[in-house]
Amino acid sequence: MKDIEDLIQKAVELQSNGLITAQIADELNISRETVVWLLTRSKKEETTPAPKDISVNWSSIGKSAKRLHNVSLALCDMVLETMEKINAEVDVVVGIAANGIPLASMMAYELDADLAIYHRKGQESVKTGHRGIISRNFGSVAGKNCIIVDDVITTGSTSTEVIEQLKEMDAKPRVVVVLVDKKGVDTMHNVPIQSLVRIARLD
Repeated sequence: MKDIEDLIQKAVELQSNGLITAQIADELNISRETVVWLLTRSKKEETTPAPKDISVNWSSIGKSAKRLHNVSLALCDMVLETMEKINAEVDVVVGIAANGIPLASMMAYELDADLAIYHRKGQESVKTGHRGIISRNFGSVAGKNCIIVDDVITTGSTSTEVIEQLKEMDAKPRVVVVLVDKKGVDTMHNVPIQSLVRIARLD
């Protein structure tokens, strides 16, 4: 997507296909506030300035299993470096649905660890206080050292949600690893954040 008009068109298209704001934000790797701004701008209702956000398009990696594998190796290297510092082994790789799953699957294979999948409940979960779930069809997390894998950290709300959920399940979240960190923090709830790319806005 080359410019803002492309983003607007894609957001409108995703909404017309039934996706809610949180799902559109995940798909476009932008904040929910930016999605709302794009959708209102598409209706010529928006007069406020655009939110400070950056769209991340990593489809050139996502469309190639070979590239995904190579990127997952780099993420594994960062994870192992972090785990060495705390003298712990990786027991479970937790992939956040949907974009974190391909990377998490490959990383679990490389690290000889179990694979767990975290399903988010979407925007309505924020209002009701309900969080997502760890799928019963994959690995269990209770009492285990877990690494959390996603594609992009935008606001950090998803990573925070997963960390809190894992702790409630008596799991040990050890590190969050992502392709791109747009928030630019070193830790969340005392869990280190590792990224291949960190975006820093110069204001």
